[in-house]
Amino acid sequence: MVARILRRFIADQSGATAIEYALLGTLIGVAVVASFTVFGDALSNMFGSGTGGAADVIARQADKIN
Repeated sequence: MVARILRRFIADQSGATAIEYALLGTLIGVAVVASFTVFGDALSNMFGSGTGGAADVIARQADKIN
């Protein structure tokens, strides 16, 4: 009886795909958080809170138009 239950449990594939997707989603989330942690300052400077970023370029171009 126990052997039959174990064989049925091992052969059961229901829920395996959902677990795989959950693991992949978790890994992608961890990778995104880690990359923002590592490259956060560089991204912040590139997009405008520092000098020479995209916001400065847009501001200079707007000044030329006005």
